[in-house]
Parts: sequence; structure tokens; C-alpha cells
Amino acid sequence: MSNNEIFIGYDKYTLDSFEFESGDVLENVEVEYLAKGTPKFDENGKITNVIIYCHKFNRTYSSLDELYRLTAKGKPLDYDEYYFISITSLGFPGSCSPSTTELKHNFPKYTIKDRVNFKRQFLKERFNIDKVQGVIGRGLGGYEVYTWATEYPDEMEFIMVSGSSYKTNGYRYVISKCIESIIDSSDDFYSEIYSESLSMMMVSINKLLYSTYFSKKLFQNMNNDEIDVLMDDFVDDGLFIDIYDFKLRNDSILEYNVEDKLKDITAHALIVSANNDMYYTPEFDVLPLKDLIKNSKIILFDLVDEYEDYEDHPDVEKGLWEFMNSFKNKNK
Repeated sequence: MSNNEIFIGYDKYTLDSFEFESGDVLENVEVEYLAKGTPKFDENGKITNVIIYCHKFNRTYSSLDELYRLTAKGKPLDYDEYYFISITSLGFPGSCSPSTTELKHNFPKYTIKDRVNFKRQFLKERFNIDKVQGVIGRGLGGYEVYTWATEYPDEMEFIMVSGSSYKTNGYRYVISKCIESIIDSSDDFYSEIYSESLSMMMVSINKLLYSTYFSKKLFQNMNNDEIDVLMDDFVDDGLFIDIYDFKLRNDSILEYNVEDKLKDITAHALIVSANNDMYYTPEFDVLPLKDLIKNSKIILFDLVDEYEDYEDHPDVEKGLWEFMNSFKNKNK
């Protein structure tokens, strides 16, 4: 890609083939993506200011727009300064997944590293990008960021991870094992017809996931009627998730652990977490990173309202400004 080929907007791209860590290969592999911002080029026509956004568990490429408070004009990730590429991950509908390929339970089992390699191959083929300025991820997207930065430390200058962790253990492991057990208990999962029982199974799974959605304090402050109403809304949204996509996504989470590789990260790292996050706790998922990642900065804050998001909190914006200015100064 050169100055004459600037692309802004949504599109799909097809990889001729993609090889999984397992050795399985799929052909005609679709990649869904969104590009926004202002690309800057070096003398060889390569983009120098790319930031990759990795989305959460139940999102796609479009969740890049959730960063609007941080990417607006005059903000630390101003679209006038950076060129963002947000890619729907491998295994998620929109890109190549069990549901979109109609392979269902025959879709190759994939890892978090496969998801990273899927994005790396796409960036190289579509944009001739083999190094980016930064990689940002939230929740499950943070798993991809940590994996990318540990496996390919020379491919980015900074990373930013919010509401995430570097391994599946403890409470998260129990939740994922429960989900695995619920799905494995169904004979219909391996049938050729998407039965009503599979839809009802997703209802049960979504109710289980709902238990991780708010902080303990917020749950305690709600009465049971309020919990029921919000649970029904959460479950209804989750019914759009295909169970075959969900199964392999959960399998990849169960095997995720990059703790021993964090020492290999050379990028400057910004880690953001809410003090009252119940699923990703500062005590176990964030504070240890002070000693595990060399060039790391941590921002901790309190979520006051259950609908408040990380990107909306003023402490996050302030900390991000400090981090980006420090990062720029170190690279002058």
C-alpha cells in the first residue's frame, strides 16, 4: 500500500489460505475489517502510524467506534495522528468462523496465537504491514495483544490492554470449564441441524456469563427484580451468538497462558483496570505485571456506574495522555 492507495472504511478481504498451529489449512479465508484515521508514510510507501484494535469476546471490528472519546480531535488517540485498523478475529462471524464457513463443529480448533497470526497475515497481504506502532485490546482482545507482544516483540512499539489478563486461571477457568461441560452434555451439538435445544443451551450459558458482568458491589445494590430485567436483556443479546462459534472461542480461552513469556515483551505497555472489576481483578491480573513487563505503566480506577465504560473514565484519558507523551518523548 502506498500514498496512492489510502483506504478508509469497512471492507472484506480474502486470504488464499490460512494455516493453523495444528497444521490444518483453510482456503478462501474471509477477513472483515475497518480502517479509520490518517495514514502517514515513509519513503518506501509503508504506513508508519498504524494502531491495531483487538475487540472483546462478544464484539467485532465495529467496536473500534467505542473508542470515540479517545480518538476524537484533540484526544490522545486522535484520528488525525493515527491510522487504526480493526479486524474481526478468526472464529468470529464476519470473518472466517464455524458459522460463516458452515463447517460448524468440523471447523479447525484454533488458539489465541492463531488469531494473532490471522491478523498478521492479513496486514501483510492487504496493507504490506509487518510492523505497527501500537496494538490495543480490551477483554479477550487483550489476550491477543499479550500474545502478539510476547510471540513477536519486534512488531510493535507500544501496547495498551484494558480489562484483561495474561492467563486463564481461577474463577475464569471455572467459568470456561462450566461452559465446556454444558456444551459437551448435548448430543445435538454434533447434529447437522441447529436445534431449539442449542438455542436454550445458549440461554443457560449467557446466564452464567451474566454473573461476571457487573462488580460485586453493583450486584449487591440491585434488587432481584432489577437483576432479572438486566439478565433478560443480556441473554437476549447473547442469543445472536452461534454456539459453534462460541464453543471454539471458549476452547481457545481454556488453553490461554502467556505468563512465562511476558518477560519477552519489549514494547512500552499501558495496563488499565477497574478496581471493582470482578472478572479481571487488579490483585491477580494487573498488579503482578509491574514485575513481569519491563516498560509498563498501570492505571487503576473505580467504575461508579454499571453502564460506564473504561474508555469513558477521565482517569483513563489522563493516564493515556501521559503514556503517549512519554512514549513519544522516548522515541525522539
